Amino acid sequence: MPTPHPKTLKTLLLMAVIAAIGTSTWAVAWYAKQHALAQLSEQALNQLQIRALALQRLVDRYRVLPTVLALDPELRDAVSEPASIHVDALNRKLTVANGATHVSTLTLINRHGVAIAASNWNEPSSNVGLDYAFRPYFQQAMQHDVGKFYGIGISTNLPGYFISEALHDDQGQRIGVIVIKIPLDTLEKEWVSSGDTVLLSDANDVVFLSNQPAWIYRPLTSLGPSVESTLARTRQYGNSLLPPASLRTLSALASGGHLVHVDQPGLSHDVVWQSISLPSQQWTLHLLCDAYPATLAAYRAAILALSIWLVAILLALFLQQRVRAAQLHQRSRRDLERLISHYASALRSEEDSLVHAALQAMAGHPEMLERLPQGVSVIDTQLRLIAWNARYAELFGYPDSLLKAGQPVEELFRYNAKRGLLGPGDIDDAIQRRLNYLRQGSPHMVERERPDGVLLEIRGRPLPGGGFVTSYADIALYKEAARELRTLTHTLEHRIETSTQDLRAAKAEAERANRNKTRYVAAAVHDLLQPLNAARLFAGSLKQSDATDAGVVERIERSLQALDSQLTSMLDLARLDAGAITPELKVFALSPLLQELAGQFGIMAQAKGLQLSFVNTSAWVRSNPALLQRAVQNFLSNALHYTPQGRILLGCRRIGQAIRIEVWDTGIGIPEDRLDIIFQEFRRLDTAVDADERSAGLGLSIVERIAHLLDHPLLVRSSPGRGSVFGITVALAQPPQHAAQMRDDDSSDSLLKNRTIWLVQENAHLRQKTATMLQAWGCQVFEWARADEAITATSSPAPDLILVDGQWEPILALMKLASSGRQTPIVAFLGKEEASLRDVLRQAGVHTTNLPLSPARLRAMMMQLLLGS
Repeated sequence: MPTPHPKTLKTLLLMAVIAAIGTSTWAVAWYAKQHALAQLSEQALNQLQIRALALQRLVDRYRVLPTVLALDPELRDAVSEPASIHVDALNRKLTVANGATHVSTLTLINRHGVAIAASNWNEPSSNVGLDYAFRPYFQQAMQHDVGKFYGIGISTNLPGYFISEALHDDQGQRIGVIVIKIPLDTLEKEWVSSGDTVLLSDANDVVFLSNQPAWIYRPLTSLGPSVESTLARTRQYGNSLLPPASLRTLSALASGGHLVHVDQPGLSHDVVWQSISLPSQQWTLHLLCDAYPATLAAYRAAILALSIWLVAILLALFLQQRVRAAQLHQRSRRDLERLISHYASALRSEEDSLVHAALQAMAGHPEMLERLPQGVSVIDTQLRLIAWNARYAELFGYPDSLLKAGQPVEELFRYNAKRGLLGPGDIDDAIQRRLNYLRQGSPHMVERERPDGVLLEIRGRPLPGGGFVTSYADIALYKEAARELRTLTHTLEHRIETSTQDLRAAKAEAERANRNKTRYVAAAVHDLLQPLNAARLFAGSLKQSDATDAGVVERIERSLQALDSQLTSMLDLARLDAGAITPELKVFALSPLLQELAGQFGIMAQAKGLQLSFVNTSAWVRSNPALLQRAVQNFLSNALHYTPQGRILLGCRRIGQAIRIEVWDTGIGIPEDRLDIIFQEFRRLDTAVDADERSAGLGLSIVERIAHLLDHPLLVRSSPGRGSVFGITVALAQPPQHAAQMRDDDSSDSLLKNRTIWLVQENAHLRQKTATMLQAWGCQVFEWARADEAITATSSPAPDLILVDGQWEPILALMKLASSGRQTPIVAFLGKEEASLRDVLRQAGVHTTNLPLSPARLRAMMMQLLLGS
């Protein structure tokens, strides 16, 4: 039997793998779809049971009403004695009963099927006088005492469920019928909120109630002639009957459901069809769920199966590659061992051939030496020349008279010494040294360069039974090739070194250009900040003017502040790029840094209607506090910028021997294809919540450079529409030995907690923000718009600290109040342009801080003043 070609085997194997992948993927997808369809069918059945119970309760609520009315003597007398009928009284009686029960209509019908009274007697669509003998509910009541029927009203043209009860005379004869009509539109309204299609069909499978108008009065199956005749005779649905629905059952499902293909005008899809019967009314309640979730589950299962196959194939290829690499390594090892063995064998063979030729020459066959390429000489145990070849005589230029059998080798050495071939030094010592080598019979190999430039490789080996054989090979050509190779190598190394120096020079030039660019950016930003500060001073002056629109000034200040922030970010970016910042790492507690940021941004978050949560930590880390604070601050600023509603979380997560500071938000998120550009400068998503808060896109660029500078890895994860998380990983550190004492002595919490602070600030908005910040620090705040209100307030306790805006009159009044009692520290809020007032206040003992307020600076100043007092 012929062996298959390897390509054929590979093709068959590939086809088998493809078939296995296709079959398993189809099987997994089919099972996932069937499982999802079964779950949908079971869920539909549960919903149907709830809806059927609600429908049955609605019907049962009015079931007893016809029975009670059938026992009314006045109604019985009205149908038994037509001559004594008081129609107005009957109509009012039915109207009162209808109003009490909240049904649609109540109708009293005599034995001939004519309505003699009704609750809607005074409406244009009154039932009084109409003939209902053809209606099934009248016929059923006259035959079986009770009747039930759903249909469209003759006079009102509105659908409803009719329940009838026969009235009897004293002899038990049926003499009339009382009928109530119950509207089911409340159920229809409840079904509208359902995402699925709900149908209610009668005994003829005609849908008469649904939350989808296209289904109402549509038969689910084809109606026979007899059914169509009955519907026409009873006028159950009038002329509203629609063509039958186009349905095709695909498969049966668990819990009695079916997978059905619906082909309606404008609607063609597969649904999970679940039904439940209502025997009391001979109705059937249906629920149609979209089967797309099952199809989606099949797609996901197929993708998962393909992913598993892909991982398995990649793993198999990886293992095959490893096995192949191991085999190649083993084969290379075997080839190397074989090559070494072959070289050793060749070397041994060459030496054995040399020894064999020497022995043959000693035995009287000197022609064996002539076949060898190198010069060869053979001496016996008495150190006499007994054999040689022509190459030996040629290499040394011996005269024929000197080369003869039995010639002592000492004479040959002496002849060479006279020509200077044995090197400098004493001739007798050189000869004696060579003779000792031969007497010892030790193998040797030396290289010797003669004065005439010939480079010889000399190999000597003792012979079995005594004697010595020596070979001489001219290797000058090989050495010359080696020297040329070394020269070429040196030349290449020199060229590489030259190219490397050129590259270094180019790199240095590029770095110098980058530093020049950075210095230019820094100088430009510095120059731009000067007119910007002047503009802010002018805006502050406008704000103090009564004739200026406060809203316009506030927008000017906000724009200038945003421009200031962007220019400051550009300056920081330039410094980081220029390497002007050399971070000094130290060990410090992480909690105070994060607490300060949480307090600062908590106020800003509250102003935007957001909730900022902070999870404290007791970790100590090794980093640069200022740069780390700037990175986390940019994370929080970014979260506020892109979070329209919800909350922001600041906390830490332990990662091995490090800790990751994370900022979570519920903002708009970042698309996956934009995650690789958010750390580039001047790149932003253009999806900010507030158009007035558009940034230059430098915050995350600064964070990326800070992280690179501090060697702190960054983390970013995001889900569009759900939020983002940014993190920076910092190495943990052991707290110093005095850390516990530091914690015991640290009174930062107790210094501000429960302290009484007077806040005097005219601007209500700024006063509210400042008070909220102080309350977050645990202070008890009493706030006033003017100083005289604070002075005249008698109910407020004495202050531990007074905070006041930068107007001279309230500051002077509060200084007098402080001097009259115990010394109370006063902190005044001043603008940067009020330098003269700042000097006067400092001389008067009033402490000052610049506007806009820095929470960290204000907190540190308050703690220092409270500690000093």
